[in-house]
Formats: sequence, structure tokens, C-alpha cells
Amino acid sequence: MKRLIAIVALLVCGIGSFAQPGVPIDTLDTPDGKMFIYANRTWEYESDRNFDGVLCPDVDELVKTDTNFQYKSYWLTDRTITCTSNEVENMNDTLWLCTVDTIHDSSSIPHPGRITSRYGWRHGRNHNGIDIDLETGDTVKAAFDGRVRYSQMHDGGFGNLVIIRHYNGLETYYAHNSKLLVAPNQEVKAGEPISLGGNTGRSTGSHLHFEVRFYDNPINPENLFNFQDKYVDDNLLVHSGIFRPGSSRHKSTSSGHNTGGSSYKIDKSSRTHKVRSGDSLYGISLKYGVSLGQIYRMNGLNENSILQIGQTIKVKP
Repeated sequence: MKRLIAIVALLVCGIGSFAQPGVPIDTLDTPDGKMFIYANRTWEYESDRNFDGVLCPDVDELVKTDTNFQYKSYWLTDRTITCTSNEVENMNDTLWLCTVDTIHDSSSIPHPGRITSRYGWRHGRNHNGIDIDLETGDTVKAAFDGRVRYSQMHDGGFGNLVIIRHYNGLETYYAHNSKLLVAPNQEVKAGEPISLGGNTGRSTGSHLHFEVRFYDNPINPENLFNFQDKYVDDNLLVHSGIFRPGSSRHKSTSSGHNTGGSSYKIDKSSRTHKVRSGDSLYGISLKYGVSLGQIYRMNGLNENSILQIGQTIKVKP
């Protein structure tokens, strides 16, 4: 099993901080082939080094060649957002996404707790997922079959974070965990334990922050997951409207909790924005009613730029 081999390798090698980023500090011969081990406590097999990140070729071909989409996606195991130029307003058409198929035919609710905060506009910013109540140590499960892209402590607020890329073209985020049970490049099945819930990162109490993303853009998880009746839809219609805060097919207000904002207020007075945890350049462009191209030009940034907490972004000349 990859996870067991990885843990043994890390213990034996005694990872240090002296290696150059991206350069393996050690190798290990395993029954599955040669393993490369890095200073940031991630690893990959030799056969994985040329992996392009595509798990759903049909969807990837469509969004990369259709002139209405032109989305990009990269396989990066050391950052959360892989491309900041995937603007959802490019989606003039609707994409019918099958969340399961005859090979990858399972899905799972990540944790059966009650929702304590929903997707939408909250405290002057986007809440890009939903919060699910749990106790520290509770099991968190993979939503669909897929491959772990990111599994480490995230200093920007997510705490111990797992990101899984799925065979249906989506990615899911699982944040604030107390313990990570998977490693980057590891294959996982729907319903498989991937972490133990917790209160790490920017969190005021034990809970799971759960996100669903399509080419780095957040979607309301309740467009897919019915947390009240505990089932997951087999189909998702992807269009520009589902990325707007408050959009949901399965939202229930029976819990009495905040359902999230249903409108997006554009700030036309501010000239700068100070980056906070969870911000993306696309989200910033929406908040201030400017294009990504304008933000790139005013700040000398590009689609691969990494935002830093506290960084000042110009939003008006």
C-alpha cells in the first residue's frame, strides 16, 4: 500500500530542510517502483513524475478546446489553486458532468454532521464551501474516487488540508483536520478515510470545511450533496450561474443556521484589497468588478502567481 510505504520511507530517511525545493532529497526502491522523497514531506513514484493531472480526459478536452471555456489545470502538490485565470464568465454554454460512471461508480458524504455555515457571502467575503460539525478525531471520507493532489499543513488558514482530484473533473477540499491519513499522488476510493477532523488553521471550533471546485473555481457543494438526506447526485450541470454565492439545489434552512448570502455586492469605492485566507485573484476581481487582466497588469501578476496573506492588491488604477 502506498501510504504504508510512504510512512516507512519518511521515518527511515529523516527528512531535513536543507534540500532545494523540487529536488528529491532521497530515493527508495519499493515493490511499486522507485520513490522520490522531498524536503516538504511529499513523495512520488518515478512513474508519476510525468503525470499531467488529467483524470477525466473527455471533460479536459472539452474545456481546453472549446472557445467558451479555455480553462487550464495543472498538477501541483504544493499549492492549493493551480491556475488563477479560469474565469467562470467564459462559460457561455452548459456542461453536463456525470459525477459517477461504470468504473468509478461510488460517492460518499464526507461526514454526516449537521451544516453550521453555508456557501456564500459571509462577513464581507466569500465562504467558498460549507462547514460540517464534527468532533476532533472523527473520520472524514473521500467524496468520490480520485487521486490526492495536496495533503499537508496549509499556513494560509485551511490548517491540515487534503485536496483530491476526481475522475469526474471536480476537486474536493477537506480542511481543519487534526490528522492526515493520505499522501500526494495516492489513489483513493469514495468513502475511504482520508483524515481525522479537527480544529487546525483559522478555525474557532472543531469542524470540517468542505469545498467542491471545478478547475479551481468553487461551486456550492449543495448543488451535488444532499446533506440532509445523505445522498449525492449522479449528475451536475456546470454553468456560470452555479458559481454564484447562494446557488443551490439542496439547500435546507431547517437547521436554523445561516444559509449564506444570495447576492454578490461589488465594492466600487476601494482602490486596494488586502489578501486574506481563502482569497483568489478571481474572487477579488468579482468583488471589485474588475477583470483578471486588469488585476494582472496593475500588480505585475500572472495566472500562476501565489497570493500571500496580508499582500496588498491594487483593484483600481
